[in-house]
Amino acid sequence: MTGRFYGVGVGPGDPELITRKAARLIGSADVVAYHAAGGKESNARRIAADLVPDTAIDEELTYPVTTGSTDHPGGYAGAIADFYEEAAARLAAHLDAGLDVVLLAEGDPLFYGSYMYMHDRLSQRYVTEVVPGVPAFAAAAAAVASPLVRQTDVLTVLPGTLPEPELARRLADTDGAIIMKLGRTFPAVRRALEAAGRLDHALYVERASMPEQRWLTVDQVDADTVPYFSLIVVTGDSLNGDRTRDPQPATPAKPAAGPEVLVIGLGPGPDAWLTPEASDALADVSHVVGYGPYVERVPQRAGLTRHASGNTVEVERARFALELATAGEKVAVVSGGDAGIFGMAAAVFEAAEDPAYAGVRIRVLPGISAVQAVAARAGAPIGADFAVVSLSDRLKPWAVVERRLRAIAEADLVLAIYNPASRTRTEQVGLAQRILLEHRRADTVVIVGRDVGRPGESLTVTTLAELTPETIDMKCLLIVGADGTRRGAGGVWTPRFVR
Repeated sequence: MTGRFYGVGVGPGDPELITRKAARLIGSADVVAYHAAGGKESNARRIAADLVPDTAIDEELTYPVTTGSTDHPGGYAGAIADFYEEAAARLAAHLDAGLDVVLLAEGDPLFYGSYMYMHDRLSQRYVTEVVPGVPAFAAAAAAVASPLVRQTDVLTVLPGTLPEPELARRLADTDGAIIMKLGRTFPAVRRALEAAGRLDHALYVERASMPEQRWLTVDQVDADTVPYFSLIVVTGDSLNGDRTRDPQPATPAKPAAGPEVLVIGLGPGPDAWLTPEASDALADVSHVVGYGPYVERVPQRAGLTRHASGNTVEVERARFALELATAGEKVAVVSGGDAGIFGMAAAVFEAAEDPAYAGVRIRVLPGISAVQAVAARAGAPIGADFAVVSLSDRLKPWAVVERRLRAIAEADLVLAIYNPASRTRTEQVGLAQRILLEHRRADTVVIVGRDVGRPGESLTVTTLAELTPETIDMKCLLIVGADGTRRGAGGVWTPRFVR
C-alpha cells in the first residue's frame, strides 16, 4: 500500500501562523520534504522546525539554479524541469515504500509555490491532500494594518516579472493590488507604479510576519537591498486618496480653445502603425475612452485614466467622452484601424447632435485602416476604384446590405468586407458569396486577411467559388477583386486602367 502525499502550507514566516491541521500532519509525517536554494537554509523547514519529529526522514530538494546561469543544454527552463522530475521521483520512492510524505510550502501551497510542480507530477498517482496556509500577502496587509479592498473593490495579484507596460496597465485598472516577485524587478515595478498613478499609496513590506519584518513606502526603498521575501501592497481603501475609477472633476479650468474631443485611429495593431500625430495626442490627454481591447493598447502613464467599455455601447461611450470634455478634461476616444471607417468617429458626431454638447469641438485623427493593411500585405488589390461594406446587420437591415452588394458587384468594383461574421452572425458570408457569384466569375480573386499586423496573422488568396465561409470570423477582413484584378508571382493587384 502506498503512502499519502500532503502539500502543507506553513504560512509566511511566523510559526504561530501554522494551522492546527498543518501542525498535526507535520508532527506525524514519515518524510518531511522541502525545497531549498543551494547553500541556503529552507525557509519552510525553518518555520516548521519545532514540529518535525526526530523520527522523520528529512528530504531536502535543492534547486540546481535560481537566478544564476547554468550549463544545462536546455538552459534555465531545462535545468528546472529536470530538477522537478528528479525531485518527484525521490518523493515517489518514499510513497511507494508506504511512507506518508509531507511537502512543506511557504505561504500557501497553491500560490506561487514550488509545491504545485510536485502536485502536477504526483497527485494523479498517489492519494493527495493540500492543506492551505496563510499567504504572504495576507501577512503583509496585516503588517501595514490597512484594508486591501472593500465591498465591490477588485483585488489583483501581480508578479513583478510582468513586462513594465503590462504591469502599469493592470495596476491602473484595479482597486487593490499585491505585487509579488520583487528582488531584481523592483526598479521596473516602481516605474510601473508611477506610470499607473499608484506610487504615492504603495507600501513595501519585507519578510512579513518574521522577526526582521519591516515596511515602508516604495519611495523610501533602496532598490539594491530588496530581498526575495518582499512584496508591495497597493490598497483600494478610501484612505489612500479616495481613488475612483472614473474621476470627473467638478470645476477644472477649461482650456482657452474650448472643450474638445479627439477621435483617434490606432491602426490595425502594431505600435509601428500608430501615426506620430496620434502618438503625440495620446501623450497629451488625461482620459482615453473606448472599447476595452483598444483602450488596452494605450500605454498607462502617470496622469492618464483609461475608461474601457463593451463593443455595443458606442454612443454611450461617446456621450461619456463629451461629458468629460465639457467638464474641461482633455479626452481622446480611440478606435482600431481608422476611426472614421466603421469606427467611433461617426458615433461621437451622432452623440454631439445633443444641444448640450454644442460647444464641444470634435477633431478626428486618421489611422491606418484594416483594409489598407490587408491590401498592402497582398500587394495592390485596391489600386483602382473600390468599395467598402460591413456585413453586420446590427445597425442596418440585411436587405440594405444585399442591395449594396448587388450594386457593387454590377459596377465591377473591388470590394472590401468588414465584420464578415461573428458568434451570432454565421450565415452572412455565404449569402454574400452567392450574391457576388451572380455577377462575378467563379475565379474572381479573394483575399482573406486574419489578424493582419498582430501575432498569428495570416493571409490567404483564394477564389470566390473556393471561399469557405465557415472559416471566416470577426478577425478576418475580405477583399473581393474586380474583373480585372490579377494574381501574379509578386502578389495581387488591380490595374489602374479599365479596358
